Amino acid sequence: MPRMPITTTLKTATIDDAPLISRTLTRAFDDDPMMRWLFTSPASREAGLGRYFTTLFTRQYAHHGVCERTESAAAFWVPPEAQDKAVPDAETVQELQNILGDRAPLFRDAVEAAAEHTPQEPHWYLAVIGADPASRGQGHGAALLRSGLAKADAAGLPAYLESSKPSNLPFYEHFGFTVREELRLPGNGPVLWAMWREPRRPAEV
Repeated sequence: MPRMPITTTLKTATIDDAPLISRTLTRAFDDDPMMRWLFTSPASREAGLGRYFTTLFTRQYAHHGVCERTESAAAFWVPPEAQDKAVPDAETVQELQNILGDRAPLFRDAVEAAAEHTPQEPHWYLAVIGADPASRGQGHGAALLRSGLAKADAAGLPAYLESSKPSNLPFYEHFGFTVREELRLPGNGPVLWAMWREPRRPAEV
């Protein structure tokens, strides 16, 4: 029998979804330049990424973000009214440092450098989006992106994201994002592309 494609039905992600989301994002970000810079060892990268995304989701974005998933993709958005709350607390920072080990200072410097370039005007922030490579081309990422952008558009607000993977830029541009800034992260880190999208009225989407 032919294998049925995995459904792209969107669901609100809950804490119970943490194992699925962690597996999905670990696979999605395995070849991401930022993640490979932080998790340099191929032997331990999968485990490190799993702990990293589990921590971000369960301690931060599940409580202060708008998190959605399909069966093989996930996205974390932060609306403007939650952005102050979505900053990691001391315990989360310590957990991330434990996960990153000797790469923790580079991570801290990268986060601080990116924060200096974060737009000050109210916006919806796309913190994380990723799809399992096995399901790419089936519309999972596009469905999640459309859902978040619809919420931003309904609020009449722009959207902002950062990407370290140049091959992803055309995907975001297709949905109306444009490169706002190109930033080289400190410590000989990767290039980060800051992207911005103005709100659209329903007829323009």
